[in-house]
Amino acid sequence: MEIKIITTPLNEEVIKGLKAGDKVFMSGYIYTARDAAHKRFIDTLERGEELPLDIKGQVIYYCGPSPAPPGKVIGACGPTTSSRMDAYAPKLIALGLKGMIGKGKRSQPVKDAISQYNAVYFGATGGAGALLSKSVKSSEVVAYEDLGPEAVVKLYVDKMPLFVINDIYGNDLYEMGTAQYRR
Repeated sequence: MEIKIITTPLNEEVIKGLKAGDKVFMSGYIYTARDAAHKRFIDTLERGEELPLDIKGQVIYYCGPSPAPPGKVIGACGPTTSSRMDAYAPKLIALGLKGMIGKGKRSQPVKDAISQYNAVYFGATGGAGALLSKSVKSSEVVAYEDLGPEAVVKLYVDKMPLFVINDIYGNDLYEMGTAQYRR
């Protein structure tokens, strides 16, 4: 299997070249955000205010990293269940968010927004937070520090190993795997 090397921020050309099932090594800046941060994003937008970061072309990693042990940039940083962000994701995708990283299936409204606005959902291996942290080269809290591990953190990653789960063509790796198994 060919490994695709991609760099953030994501653009239309890169996204059009990704298909469900592709293995990807991602490098560049990404942002962590979980439930509480997503709620604040939407509340901020509903008040007519600017988000604390420009999400156009960006990737959000559904992760709450653990504190960095001595001599490390970050602690374990594994993915959290993505469906918890499904109520918020379509609005952020419509505003220009181009990628999400997490684990588990997405709802139909999220998959529809991915296709409509040319975004992509990547899967990271659950339970591999210590391994994934080796890809993180820098870490800086950029918003909502009061949320502790759920604060928005800007990470610089180098060759973070991911799979494309949902692409702009309506493909879903989980459904493809289930269909292949049933044959």
